[in-house]
Amino acid sequence: MPGRISKKSGIFAAALAVLFTFACAQSDMALTAKVETKLAADNTVKSSQIKVDTKDKVVTLSGTADNEAARTQAVALARGTEGVRDVVDNLTVAGQTAGAAPGQPGASPGQPSETSASQPSGTAPGQGTDDASITAAVKSKLGADSTIAGAKINVDTKDGVVTLTGPVKSQTEKDRAMQIARETTGVKNVQDNLSISG
Repeated sequence: MPGRISKKSGIFAAALAVLFTFACAQSDMALTAKVETKLAADNTVKSSQIKVDTKDKVVTLSGTADNEAARTQAVALARGTEGVRDVVDNLTVAGQTAGAAPGQPGASPGQPSETSASQPSGTAPGQGTDDASITAAVKSKLGADSTIAGAKINVDTKDGVVTLTGPVKSQTEKDRAMQIARETTGVKNVQDNLSISG
């Protein structure tokens, strides 16, 4: 009798291992689909040629974004997708030469979007810090910050003034969100419409 139970346990453990492997593959496929859907639905990003790959919950974005705002927004949307552990930004911006494009393969995960948001190289004065770029940069930074991960914060920018709206869990989250917005390049002022919800 003990031998029979042991044999059944071994079969059960093997079946669980197969199911776990399948579930991981399925979750990567599901994450890819979720990110692709978000990108397709977003007005800033949707006309860009962006490929999404997911492995072990790490999303890699490659291809060409129409402009810097689309690139930053794509990274922010991917980061903000539930279940995504990290985002590797291998996107180039249309019109930039391959050598000058930030986020080339081999760049460390998470770094390209921060660099591009704070240092829009090769742009004329006034470009790279327009309202859409500022909104995308703030969203990207909020999505990447572990203190406020999962918070549903809406970001709007008008003439360089960022308005943060939505619920946060604590004063610490609220303070951190405000700090991130204030420290983003191009932001002139931050309006606080955040509410603490328990």
